[in-house]
Amino acid sequence: MTNKTLQLAPEVQEYLLAHSLREPELLARLRAETATLPQARMQIAPEQGQFMALLVRLIGARKALEIGSFTGYSALCTVLAMPSNGRLIACDTSEEWTAIAQRYWQEAGVRDRIDLRLAPATETLDKLLVQGEADSFDFVFIDADKQNYTTYYDYALKLLRPGGLIAIDNVLWSGQVADPEDQKPGTRAIRDFNARLKDDARVDLSMVPIADGLTLARKRETHSA
Repeated sequence: MTNKTLQLAPEVQEYLLAHSLREPELLARLRAETATLPQARMQIAPEQGQFMALLVRLIGARKALEIGSFTGYSALCTVLAMPSNGRLIACDTSEEWTAIAQRYWQEAGVRDRIDLRLAPATETLDKLLVQGEADSFDFVFIDADKQNYTTYYDYALKLLRPGGLIAIDNVLWSGQVADPEDQKPGTRAIRDFNARLKDDARVDLSMVPIADGLTLARKRETHSA
């Protein structure tokens, strides 16, 4: 994985950041701390976080769901882009990584607006459906184990309201999805997932080449999940 937009020369990447990125100091500090971790490449790029925040504002999201939170950067981008009554449910399994997240959420003053669920995501998603939460979320971000992307997407589509938006990370997988010689499980999972979404009539679709690739899927009003 990479947290820089694919196929941009370093000087162009720097120009993009210098002339677009408006990263708050708190988010920059969180990104810097995350960069010290062995798994730092799981961190989304700052320009992607800003782009997602813009999407959240554009759709007027007030209820969001995140599948895979890592150290909390994407959750913070999402919550800060919502109005003060906006809420986010964050699904993760790592106490270590989310402990970092919670420190920054607390400092940002939004800890009470993020409902962290430390459990396998499918368990949390099942519970949400049982509790009658179908068709109620405005925005869903998927950035977890790639072999389960299809499962997470199917849950997300059920939980999303018509007109709501799903954003799925790492869909270009450092370009490996385009290499037929690469048959690693993660690559195959992303490749199969992308092929399935291409023909999913339940959504409007766009794959955006930002960072490691971000697919946007808007749930159509005329199709049920």
